[in-house]
Amino acid sequence: MTDSYTGADLFVDALEAYDVPYLFGNPGTTELPLMEALPDSDIEYMLGLHEDVAVGAAAGFAQTRRYHADYDPDIRPAGVANLHITPGLAHGLGNLYGASMTGAPLVLTAGNHELDFRHEEPILTGDLEALTDQFCKYAAEVTSVDSLAMMVRRAFRTALTPPTGPVFLGLPVDVMMAETDDRPEPLGPIPDAGGGDPRQIREAATALVEADNPLLVVGDHVARAGTDAIDAAVELAEATGARVHGEMLGSEVAFPTSHEQWLSYMPPRENLAVMLQNTDTIVFAGCSTNTTLLRHEEPLVPEDATTIHLSDDAWQLGKNEPADVAVIGDPGRIMGAIATRVDDKLDAETLEARLSHVAAMKKSMAASMDAMGEGDAPESDPRASKREVVEAIIEADVDPRIVDEGITAKYALLTHYPLEPESYFSNKGGGLGYGLPAAIGAAAAESLQDEPRDVLGHIGDGSYLYYPQSIYTAVRHGLDLTVLVVDNRNYRILKDNTNSMFGGDDDDHDYVGMDFDPHVDIPMNAESHGARGHLVETIDELGPTLNEAFSTPGVDVIDTLVHD
Repeated sequence: MTDSYTGADLFVDALEAYDVPYLFGNPGTTELPLMEALPDSDIEYMLGLHEDVAVGAAAGFAQTRRYHADYDPDIRPAGVANLHITPGLAHGLGNLYGASMTGAPLVLTAGNHELDFRHEEPILTGDLEALTDQFCKYAAEVTSVDSLAMMVRRAFRTALTPPTGPVFLGLPVDVMMAETDDRPEPLGPIPDAGGGDPRQIREAATALVEADNPLLVVGDHVARAGTDAIDAAVELAEATGARVHGEMLGSEVAFPTSHEQWLSYMPPRENLAVMLQNTDTIVFAGCSTNTTLLRHEEPLVPEDATTIHLSDDAWQLGKNEPADVAVIGDPGRIMGAIATRVDDKLDAETLEARLSHVAAMKKSMAASMDAMGEGDAPESDPRASKREVVEAIIEADVDPRIVDEGITAKYALLTHYPLEPESYFSNKGGGLGYGLPAAIGAAAAESLQDEPRDVLGHIGDGSYLYYPQSIYTAVRHGLDLTVLVVDNRNYRILKDNTNSMFGGDDDDHDYVGMDFDPHVDIPMNAESHGARGHLVETIDELGPTLNEAFSTPGVDVIDTLVHD
């Protein structure tokens, strides 16, 4: 016991100064200086029973907190996690990748051996920076307590500055235990990405005025820029008469899906993507994943199409196809400026013709969109379809914030649920095990609000089984969360991709390692962690169960059987 002020004290004080209410983690011996300093603060330690749970929860917290910051400029929406040296940090890399893909403003830290001890290669030794660098905007180790305050400030500013994303700091034991007279440095205001190059903005407006049938593809970076950016996307769509789609494998709502110019998210399959992008002028606004799930043979964008790329991330401009116009800056500010110029130049007759074309295309797609999520089931099968599950969510008397990792069930959700901005995010990275911890983090973020919004985790059974111990964290910390497990008792995405890769259908393949037989009793598993578990075997049971779960504080896990 000592009354000295240490690096660990400084780090904890910096978290408080930067508006961090929770530290997500799974501790080990090299983190003990930090754990010793925490009780003297107001920060709540959110224990995850696996390091990847802690990282995913911190990322989900950051994503949700960013939505809250849209309405409260005093909120700094960073999520912070602390892990245990090399193996613990390695366990967290799956969801660090997920946080990177989704642009979560995450500050990830890990303890490490003393600097003057590592030459002996003690147990757990490893290169922490090398593990994390490929998934982070910035990765470094603090090698002196004299640099700690500056490096922590740098880490937070880097994570929060667009394009947002994770950073990593290694925190050696001797640095954290060293005495210091330093205190946290002011974080200062976080800038947006700017208003863009006026010359390129003029070029973009001209190309859109001269277009025949413009297409606007809105990506997740638009959603990350806030509701003003989403409003600007609507303004641009209405000024140009463009058909609107979300980017392939998009994970947030960057455009209200009830708008008459909205058609769908861009499907990640070659034939559909090629068909929908077969036009003369395309705007890619804030996109980062405009490519198919599997390798494509044909160009997704016509070679003679005029392409306009808008982003707060320079890497995304002209990444997968040449950009005839490229504007770097805040997506909302850029689109607003382009919309104003187009509105001044585009005649009403041309605009009306474009809108008529959009309406006709929307009508032609209606039948296939309507059938999304129905599937095929024998008449005797009592299980629900994925679409029926979505309809039950709609009928429930709530407006939840949805965190999704229903890998194949998500398409019914995306096509049938009336998604509004800041109401939905999903696992953009694709690696299973992000969604359930992220839902925990979202619930933690909502718990800080005066009027918390319900959180619904829409999770496939394969995804749920990655980290079912996430439920323990939610129960331990008294969170209010409903988890709806869409349970077909198999890895359906792998079966679908097998059929795509090799041809044929379910009768033509043995599907090794893709079925859960015997199945896991998910409600009993949830109850073992302190939650309320529910088994829904028919669609008639789902509505009442959802209403009960939403109206009762605490954690509910609803295992809903569905057919493919």
